[in-house]
Amino acid sequence: MSDSASSRPEHSEAGEPIGPVDSTVIPRFAGPTTFARLPRLDQVPPEARRDGIAILGAPFDAGTSYRPGARFGPAHIRASSKLLRPFHPGLGVSPFDTLQVVDAGDATLNPFDIASALTELDAAVSELRAQDLRVITLGGDHTVALPILRAVARDVGPVAVVHFDAHLDTWDTYFGEAYTHGTPFRRASEEGLIDVDRSVHIGTRGPLYSPRDLDEDARLGFRVIAADEYEAGGVAAVSGLLLDRIGAGPVYVSVDIDVLDPAHAPGTGTPEAGGLTSRELLSTLRSLAGLDVLGADVVEVAPAYDHAEITGIAAAHIVYELLAVMAARGA
Repeated sequence: MSDSASSRPEHSEAGEPIGPVDSTVIPRFAGPTTFARLPRLDQVPPEARRDGIAILGAPFDAGTSYRPGARFGPAHIRASSKLLRPFHPGLGVSPFDTLQVVDAGDATLNPFDIASALTELDAAVSELRAQDLRVITLGGDHTVALPILRAVARDVGPVAVVHFDAHLDTWDTYFGEAYTHGTPFRRASEEGLIDVDRSVHIGTRGPLYSPRDLDEDARLGFRVIAADEYEAGGVAAVSGLLLDRIGAGPVYVSVDIDVLDPAHAPGTGTPEAGGLTSRELLSTLRSLAGLDVLGADVVEVAPAYDHAEITGIAAAHIVYELLAVMAARGA
């Protein structure tokens, strides 16, 4: 009875954010199936949502080029988030106390028509942003980043994109198709959605189609911080390069779970050897605390290839890290 009255968060008389279900009252393996057992959007009055964050699912993988299954990612990440706790000791914040975070459910996306799905997700994100909510999207394949950036840039103009991924995702087409999970950031650059002086890929590795891939990527406005740079200088050095690149101003964070080594995230569609550890990724995200992170996505979780929720748990902690970063700015 996950929707029973006993499992629902109570509205605070003092106006504080409504947080997750108390795990000392209802065990973590029970209760709501929302992200971190947070309240649903409809459980929080509109006036209490302002300046909050919505967790939105984007169950879509029609843009994938290898192993499908990321359409089941949002449900898997939510199921893997039950162990999250309220206080983040690394940043000294309790994100659910600082911000009103709600689970907005899943956007309804056409699984047979990519163009329609992109329009539908743009509309879903725009509707939440119109309620003064920042949006963290659970993918889905990486195609979903494009309509999210369209919605964000429509409000604030071009933003710095901090893109964690094994791959560049700035290729032109796949089999003649312009909208796939390997092309979203090329389209975003062409449409003027990204700040070409402040955007960056982190964690890229593995073979490319041609040396021209890197030349084209630089022309589109990205700096590459390859996975090898973690070996050379560690998290501190990479974080320094990242912060130098993005400077001040609005930031959008896009995390493809395959930035992690397959040992840390086997449940994904296009795994590449030699990736980041979970600790390296979480620590790098933590370096963004204090910046104006106005949205994010965590994509390419494909549970059919996951084992013991390794990938889902990593993805849930990435979302929590992003929430803590956002909360740290407002604390």
